[in-house]
Amino acid sequence: MIGSHKDYLDFLEADRLSSYKNNSIKDLLFDDIWKFQRLMRKLEYLTNCRKNIFIRLLTKYRYLKLGRKLGFTIPINVFGPGLSIAHAGTIVVNSDAKVGANCRLHVCVNIGTAAGNPGEAPKIGDNCYIGPGAKIYGNITIGKNVAIGANAVVNKSFKEGNVTIGGVPAIVISQKGSKGLLNHGYSKPFFN
Repeated sequence: MIGSHKDYLDFLEADRLSSYKNNSIKDLLFDDIWKFQRLMRKLEYLTNCRKNIFIRLLTKYRYLKLGRKLGFTIPINVFGPGLSIAHAGTIVVNSDAKVGANCRLHVCVNIGTAAGNPGEAPKIGDNCYIGPGAKIYGNITIGKNVAIGANAVVNKSFKEGNVTIGGVPAIVISQKGSKGLLNHGYSKPFFN
Protein backbone atom coordinates (compact mmCIF):
# COMPACT_ATOMS: atom_id res chain seq x y z
CA MET A 1 0.00 0.00 0.00
CA ILE A 2 1.24 3.50 -0.80
CA GLY A 3 2.18 5.26 2.43
CA SER A 4 4.50 8.05 1.25
CA HIS A 5 5.46 10.09 -1.80
CA LYS A 6 8.42 7.75 -2.37
CA ASP A 7 6.07 4.74 -2.37
CA TYR A 8 3.86 6.55 -4.86
CA LEU A 9 6.79 7.13 -7.22
CA ASP A 10 8.01 3.53 -6.77
CA PHE A 11 4.56 2.10 -7.57
CA LEU A 12 4.26 4.33 -10.66
CA GLU A 13 7.69 3.27 -11.93
CA ALA A 14 6.94 -0.42 -11.33
CA ASP A 15 3.61 -0.07 -13.17
CA ARG A 16 5.35 1.72 -16.05
CA LEU A 17 7.97 -1.02 -16.41
CA SER A 18 5.42 -3.84 -16.13
CA SER A 19 3.17 -2.19 -18.71
CA TYR A 20 6.03 -1.58 -21.18
CA LYS A 21 5.46 2.19 -21.14
CA ASN A 22 8.23 4.69 -21.83
CA ASN A 23 6.55 7.96 -20.79
CA SER A 24 6.44 9.20 -24.35
CA ILE A 25 3.98 11.96 -25.23
CA LYS A 26 1.83 9.29 -26.90
CA ASP A 27 1.72 7.16 -23.72
CA LEU A 28 1.12 10.12 -21.41
CA LEU A 29 -1.62 11.81 -23.43
CA PHE A 30 -3.35 9.16 -25.53
CA ASP A 31 -3.09 5.85 -23.67
CA ASP A 32 -6.25 5.77 -21.55
CA ILE A 33 -5.29 2.59 -19.70
CA TRP A 34 -1.96 4.09 -18.63
CA LYS A 35 -3.78 7.30 -17.66
CA PHE A 36 -6.19 5.20 -15.56
CA GLN A 37 -3.31 3.44 -13.76
CA ARG A 38 -1.59 6.76 -13.05
CA LEU A 39 -4.84 8.19 -11.65
CA MET A 40 -5.32 5.07 -9.51
CA ARG A 41 -1.86 5.43 -7.95
CA LYS A 42 -2.35 9.17 -7.43
CA LEU A 43 -5.70 8.57 -5.72
CA GLU A 44 -4.13 5.89 -3.50
CA TYR A 45 -1.40 8.36 -2.50
CA LEU A 46 -3.83 11.22 -1.86
CA THR A 47 -6.18 8.97 0.14
CA ASN A 48 -3.61 7.07 2.20
CA CYS A 49 -1.53 10.14 3.02
CA ARG A 50 -4.59 12.33 3.69
CA LYS A 51 -3.66 15.01 1.21
CA ASN A 52 -5.79 17.97 0.07
CA ILE A 53 -9.45 16.90 0.03
CA PHE A 54 -10.32 19.04 -3.00
CA ILE A 55 -7.54 17.51 -5.14
CA ARG A 56 -8.46 14.07 -3.82
CA LEU A 57 -12.15 14.49 -4.80
CA LEU A 58 -11.21 15.84 -8.23
CA THR A 59 -8.82 12.93 -8.79
CA LYS A 60 -11.47 10.45 -7.64
CA TYR A 61 -14.01 11.95 -10.05
CA ARG A 62 -11.54 11.70 -12.97
CA TYR A 63 -10.59 8.14 -11.92
CA LEU A 64 -14.20 6.91 -11.75
CA LYS A 65 -15.16 8.65 -15.00
CA LEU A 66 -12.24 7.13 -16.91
CA GLY A 67 -12.92 3.75 -15.28
CA ARG A 68 -16.51 3.81 -16.57
CA LYS A 69 -15.27 4.69 -20.05
CA LEU A 70 -12.82 1.77 -20.04
CA GLY A 71 -15.17 -0.69 -18.31
CA PHE A 72 -13.05 -0.98 -15.14
CA THR A 73 -14.43 -1.28 -11.63
CA ILE A 74 -11.17 -1.39 -9.73
CA PRO A 75 -11.02 0.03 -6.20
CA ILE A 76 -7.88 1.60 -4.81
CA ASN A 77 -5.41 -0.19 -2.50
CA VAL A 78 -5.98 -3.65 -3.99
CA PHE A 79 -3.02 -4.11 -6.36
CA GLY A 80 0.64 -4.09 -5.44
CA PRO A 81 3.29 -2.36 -7.56
CA GLY A 82 3.86 -3.52 -11.12
CA LEU A 83 0.23 -3.77 -12.24
CA SER A 84 -0.23 -4.22 -15.99
CA ILE A 85 -3.71 -3.97 -17.47
CA ALA A 86 -3.54 -5.44 -20.96
CA HIS A 87 -6.78 -4.22 -22.57
CA ALA A 88 -9.78 -2.01 -22.06
CA GLY A 89 -12.96 -3.92 -21.28
CA THR A 90 -14.88 -5.24 -18.33
CA ILE A 91 -12.74 -5.80 -15.24
CA VAL A 92 -14.44 -6.03 -11.83
CA VAL A 93 -12.47 -6.30 -8.59
CA ASN A 94 -13.82 -6.44 -5.04
CA SER A 95 -12.35 -3.87 -2.63
CA ASP A 96 -11.48 -6.62 -0.12
CA ALA A 97 -9.27 -8.50 -2.60
CA LYS A 98 -5.48 -8.24 -2.23
CA VAL A 99 -3.14 -8.76 -5.18
CA GLY A 100 0.67 -8.78 -5.00
CA ALA A 101 3.31 -7.19 -7.21
CA ASN A 102 3.64 -7.65 -10.97
CA CYS A 103 0.11 -8.74 -11.79
CA ARG A 104 -0.88 -8.86 -15.47
CA LEU A 105 -4.62 -8.50 -15.83
CA HIS A 106 -6.68 -9.12 -18.96
CA VAL A 107 -10.17 -8.26 -20.14
CA CYS A 108 -13.36 -9.71 -18.58
CA VAL A 109 -11.69 -10.65 -15.29
CA ASN A 110 -13.75 -10.78 -12.12
CA ILE A 111 -12.12 -10.99 -8.68
CA GLY A 112 -14.80 -11.07 -5.99
CA THR A 113 -16.51 -12.67 -3.05
CA ALA A 114 -18.66 -15.78 -3.04
CA ALA A 115 -22.39 -15.12 -2.78
CA GLY A 116 -23.45 -14.38 0.78
CA ASN A 117 -19.89 -13.92 2.07
CA PRO A 118 -19.05 -10.21 1.90
CA GLY A 119 -15.49 -9.39 2.87
CA GLU A 120 -14.12 -12.83 1.97
CA ALA A 121 -12.23 -12.02 -1.22
CA PRO A 122 -9.20 -13.69 -2.83
CA LYS A 123 -5.59 -13.03 -1.89
CA ILE A 124 -3.33 -13.38 -4.92
CA GLY A 125 0.47 -13.55 -4.60
CA ASP A 126 3.25 -11.79 -6.50
CA ASN A 127 3.98 -12.30 -10.21
CA CYS A 128 0.57 -13.63 -11.23
CA TYR A 129 -0.84 -13.66 -14.73
CA ILE A 130 -4.64 -13.55 -14.94
CA GLY A 131 -5.93 -14.53 -18.39
CA PRO A 132 -8.97 -13.13 -20.21
CA GLY A 133 -12.32 -14.05 -18.71
CA ALA A 134 -10.95 -15.55 -15.48
CA LYS A 135 -13.34 -15.58 -12.53
CA ILE A 136 -11.67 -15.74 -9.11
CA TYR A 137 -13.89 -15.66 -6.07
CA GLY A 138 -14.27 -16.58 -2.43
CA ASN A 139 -11.99 -16.71 0.60
CA ILE A 140 -9.10 -18.28 -1.30
CA THR A 141 -5.34 -17.83 -1.63
CA ILE A 142 -3.38 -18.03 -4.86
CA GLY A 143 0.39 -18.46 -4.43
CA LYS A 144 3.10 -16.51 -6.21
CA ASN A 145 4.13 -17.04 -9.84
CA VAL A 146 0.76 -18.53 -10.82
CA ALA A 147 -0.71 -18.27 -14.32
CA ILE A 148 -4.50 -18.40 -14.46
CA GLY A 149 -5.78 -19.51 -17.85
CA ALA A 150 -8.44 -17.86 -19.96
CA ASN A 151 -12.01 -18.38 -18.72
CA ALA A 152 -10.86 -20.30 -15.63
CA VAL A 153 -13.21 -20.38 -12.67
CA VAL A 154 -11.08 -20.35 -9.53
CA ASN A 155 -13.03 -21.07 -6.34
CA LYS A 156 -10.42 -22.93 -4.27
CA SER A 157 -6.92 -22.10 -3.05
CA PHE A 158 -3.70 -22.90 -4.92
CA LYS A 159 -1.19 -21.86 -2.26
CA GLU A 160 1.82 -23.75 -3.63
CA GLY A 161 2.46 -21.29 -6.46
CA ASN A 162 4.60 -21.77 -9.57
CA VAL A 163 1.77 -23.53 -11.44
CA THR A 164 -0.62 -22.87 -14.28
CA ILE A 165 -4.28 -23.37 -13.47
CA GLY A 166 -7.26 -23.47 -15.77
CA GLY A 167 -10.65 -25.00 -16.39
CA VAL A 168 -14.07 -24.96 -14.78
CA PRO A 169 -13.51 -25.42 -11.87
CA ALA A 170 -9.81 -24.64 -12.05
CA ILE A 171 -7.21 -27.38 -11.63
CA VAL A 172 -3.44 -27.47 -12.03
CA ILE A 173 -2.74 -28.00 -15.73
CA SER A 174 1.01 -27.31 -15.80
CA GLN A 175 4.03 -26.71 -13.57
CA LYS A 176 5.21 -23.80 -15.73
CA GLY A 177 3.65 -20.91 -13.79
CA SER A 178 3.77 -17.29 -14.96
CA LYS A 179 7.39 -17.27 -16.16
CA GLY A 180 7.60 -15.48 -19.49
CA LEU A 181 4.01 -14.18 -19.37
CA LEU A 182 4.63 -10.87 -17.62
CA ASN A 183 7.25 -8.22 -17.07
CA HIS A 184 8.63 -7.79 -13.55
CA GLY A 185 8.54 -4.05 -12.90
CA TYR A 186 8.96 -4.59 -9.16
CA SER A 187 11.76 -6.87 -8.00
CA LYS A 188 11.29 -7.17 -4.21
CA PRO A 189 8.77 -9.52 -2.55
CA PHE A 190 5.58 -7.59 -1.87
CA PHE A 191 2.90 -10.11 -0.90
CA ASN A 192 3.15 -13.88 -0.55
